[in-house]
Amino acid sequence: MRIKSQVTVTPAATSEAALAHFHARLSFETDCWDVQHSIDNDVANFVLLDVRSESLFNAGHLPMAIHLPHAQIRTETLPPLPVDGIYVVYCAGPHCNGANKAAIKVAQLGLPVKEMIGGIEGWKDEGFQLVTEEPSV
Repeated sequence: MRIKSQVTVTPAATSEAALAHFHARLSFETDCWDVQHSIDNDVANFVLLDVRSESLFNAGHLPMAIHLPHAQIRTETLPPLPVDGIYVVYCAGPHCNGANKAAIKVAQLGLPVKEMIGGIEGWKDEGFQLVTEEPSV
């Protein structure tokens, strides 16, 4: 008996369907490298929101990130967007759904948003540096 490949047991989508799918994903997501490249080249036309807890934010976060836990996202708590800007949200990483919760809240406010896939763990995996804050007393 010949064993079937688990990769191809379900046929691949058509090229047209794959193109639509992957193009759509890019409208919902960005990645750590793209965020870092934009920051390094001073073309960061986005507001970067770290939606984790205050203690995790203080222990290390992305450069230019603003701490705003997903449960606190409201029109009055969001920092203003640059012209033609978007919000980019991140949390701990693939094992955390905080960025998804934050993206939902931002989108419910009618504002443009993307998730930074990989979160802070992806950032560290890429070898990028974190910024640390001293806890406020």
